[in-house]
Amino acid sequence: MTTLYGLEALAIGTGEKVTRLCLFEGPLELGWKHCAITSDFVAEFVALRYRTSRNLYKEVRHNVGYLTNELIENAVKFRAAGEVIVEASVDDNVFRAKVSNLIDEEPALQFQHLLSEITTGDPGDLLIKRIEANATGTTENGSGLGLLTLMSDYGAHFAWVFGAEEPGGKIPLETYASIAVPDVSN
Repeated sequence: MTTLYGLEALAIGTGEKVTRLCLFEGPLELGWKHCAITSDFVAEFVALRYRTSRNLYKEVRHNVGYLTNELIENAVKFRAAGEVIVEASVDDNVFRAKVSNLIDEEPALQFQHLLSEITTGDPGDLLIKRIEANATGTTENGSGLGLLTLMSDYGAHFAWVFGAEEPGGKIPLETYASIAVPDVSN
């Protein structure tokens, strides 16, 4: 059974012109430094088209880097053993990303519960409530602060697709995200 959270229209893919990166499990242990390096690469790749304007370049590089890093960190943090695939594209002034990984059943259920909480209501209001809950230590299912910040402050849109459980209890998870980028022709 496939379960979708977020915007259904976003979960149709990243477009035809996709850059695909695969982070493999290996002797160096897939970890935080790989998240930062990969998100910096994607951000630089996207921001290069804005190099004629220092301000636009910095804005796009920051926004795309922050979004991509959050997606990859979540995939690495909650994944079952295996690779993480990152796909990215820019089309019609929208940066789109898709991160795919496997997740164990228990973390998948916890993540689904978190998503059911943070995808209903106004992201700004939910962000304030989550910050308050974190400050008082009453957050039960992870904070979701990074995702809420991206939705509230950056206008990011998300979709998550949890696939059918595979042998061994692994669940395929696809995380889709989009964020507006300036028109390069201006």
